[in-house]
Amino acid sequence: MGDAFGRAGAVVLNVCVVFTTMGTLIVYLIIIGDVMSGSAVGKDAHVGVLQELFGERWWTTRVAVLLVICVVILLPLVLRRRVDSLRYTSAVSILLAVVFIIISLGIAVYTIFTGTVNMPRMFPDFSRLSSPFELFTAVPVIVVAFTFHFNVHPIRAELKSSSDMKAAVRISLVLCSAIYVLVGFFGFLLFGEATMADVLVNFDRSSGAGVPQALNDLARLSYALHLVLVFPLLNFSLRINVDELLFQGKRSPLATDTPRFMFLTAALMVLLYALAIVIPSIWTLIQYGGSVFPVSLSLIFPGAIVLRDIDGTAKKKDKAVALTMIMLAVISSSIAITANIMSSNRN
Repeated sequence: MGDAFGRAGAVVLNVCVVFTTMGTLIVYLIIIGDVMSGSAVGKDAHVGVLQELFGERWWTTRVAVLLVICVVILLPLVLRRRVDSLRYTSAVSILLAVVFIIISLGIAVYTIFTGTVNMPRMFPDFSRLSSPFELFTAVPVIVVAFTFHFNVHPIRAELKSSSDMKAAVRISLVLCSAIYVLVGFFGFLLFGEATMADVLVNFDRSSGAGVPQALNDLARLSYALHLVLVFPLLNFSLRINVDELLFQGKRSPLATDTPRFMFLTAALMVLLYALAIVIPSIWTLIQYGGSVFPVSLSLIFPGAIVLRDIDGTAKKKDKAVALTMIMLAVISSSIAITANIMSSNRN
């Protein structure tokens, strides 16, 4: 964006990356809080793992639990100054996601064979929608799920061979797609109409007759730990882009400037923690933030760069596709935001 649109383009890109990564990290913390301390958003109250084990205590509240996790676990991880130092935690995070899928699969298979599963609807129930435009509220969820563009360059810079980046991106897309599909399928199979925005919250009670609650807790904890280990990678991109916005004139790299590095790391962790406590639900962030910033990063900015074509390499077909992509992104996001506002007003 900086090459195509100058300093203004670079600033807009930085802002979008900051809001996208910050929103995602807040969502991670909210989910972790839901798992450990429960969720009371909406009509139903869901109990967290710590509350199941020890009851309602001051140290099982969301404020206390997230504070301990941020200081004791996350802070040492986000203090890493190179992306490649997170390769082992990233590998373990993928393994934990697979563990969650296997547990969900096991519970789903068990409920099918025991006849306790409620067959979910295979198609949307349009009679429940006040407007068909509400279907567009799924757009921000899908776009957020596949917005990783800002991690490509930092990771590519530290690969032994930069040509491996293309294969890494393809493998990542396949893994993410498989995990999303399987988690969504088994989650909806287990909970049907009661599936919440944060499906892990549904595991606070037995998922099927005879299924031990310990197995449900293991499923929740495995995915919560997965998010803990993914957190530092996104924080890396957040910190770099905030640094570029606030300290543009600094010549020394952020990783070599210890005071600047420590200040940004601490300030961002405090801000993320505070917002995760204040914001009650992940859907609040996804339905609005996901319709603007990730859509811009994934669809609008790439299309704009092609249309700008500073190198003169884009063909008419490329520009037509880019323009179509931008128009679809703007239209679908506008409809999604409008539908969300109307739905919030009715509620």
